Amino acid sequence: MIFNLHKKHFFALLISVSTFLNANAETKDQHIKVMLREVGNEFLLQLGDSTSRILPIEIEEGRYAVKFDRLFSFEPDLLAFSVFKTFEEYNILDNYIVEVEECGTKVLVHSFKVNLKTMEGGIACKMRLQPEECHVIYFTLIDNKILSEGSSTKSSYWSWIFVILLGLSLFFYFKKKKTNSEILKVGNYIFDKKEMTLSFNKQPTELSSMEANLLFLLFSNENKTLKREYILQEVWGDEGNYVGRTLDVFISKLRKKLEDDSNIKITNVRGVGYKMVIN
Repeated sequence: MIFNLHKKHFFALLISVSTFLNANAETKDQHIKVMLREVGNEFLLQLGDSTSRILPIEIEEGRYAVKFDRLFSFEPDLLAFSVFKTFEEYNILDNYIVEVEECGTKVLVHSFKVNLKTMEGGIACKMRLQPEECHVIYFTLIDNKILSEGSSTKSSYWSWIFVILLGLSLFFYFKKKKTNSEILKVGNYIFDKKEMTLSFNKQPTELSSMEANLLFLLFSNENKTLKREYILQEVWGDEGNYVGRTLDVFISKLRKKLEDDSNIKITNVRGVGYKMVIN
């Protein structure tokens, strides 16, 4: 299985393992801050913002504070999706509290708690739009695996196992020729699903895995209206319970990346879902 990893996933694994090997040289505090910056970055991307800065992570009264250099409104389900997605990728936090406060007044506008050990957790008011304001996202970490002691020897052992497997996979990866590439013509674009790229006039644009899967689903059902629930299940699977209106965000991203061909339309069928129309 490891030899069939997609190129982007492979290098993501490489970065993850490198980070894992360096973990012993990092403090717990540094590791947590890196992860929370990833949460902040994913959250901004869900808001359609790829330029705003995430301010340095600080600890305030025992909580980690994630701050931004802009005002924003948000739907709680977008924040929840960003947290769940990032924490699942790191696979190190299983018991935590997330709170959102207004910067000046310190008024609590949203919060939720997750405990994967007891399967406790829920997102209240997850589709209720919060007004534009300066917000701070606070994380309280409770009895998490990253905070446990006495596992450095075991971690080091598994680190070297990962190094050996990674070295073998690297060798076979670069020996193996690219085969069975899924290349599709979408209007005047060339869509390489395997490489997750969308090319126009031989200028490639990278897609995220979600964007690639969503584009493939819409294109495979050209001129057919797909219900929102169906799209969420097909593209996000079990994560569909968390993404909520994140679908609209990804539709907007695809429209932006397809805007050079006016013959391609992704239309919103009000109250039902979306369909792709190519003239």
